[in-house]
Amino acid sequence: MIRRYHGLVLSDDDTRGLRDAMETEKNPAADFPHLHHVKAIGQHADLLAAVRAAIAPHAPDLPDMAFSCRPSSQGQYQAVTVSLEINSHEHLLAVYSSVKGIDGVILCL
Repeated sequence: MIRRYHGLVLSDDDTRGLRDAMETEKNPAADFPHLHHVKAIGQHADLLAAVRAAIAPHAPDLPDMAFSCRPSSQGQYQAVTVSLEINSHEHLLAVYSSVKGIDGVILCL
């Protein structure tokens, strides 16, 4: 199914993996630690700085190269991706919760 979310076109395949990871117990302790990529898409004056601030309590001392930022093709949105080591399922949920709490974030993958 295709649907629009704040002007973005999403299919079920776009969000299925995240929903599965967040809603089920498919992440046994043996899966951790692992490198995880979190992407925030939104409209914010400085989305990169906001994501850095939200991630800092969960992953202090991340280098600049752990973050990347790019505008959408028409410049309406920004996408920030951060690569960090996740130590547990609870850690993963805490990171996503912090990033989703940023004002202006419309999608967190």
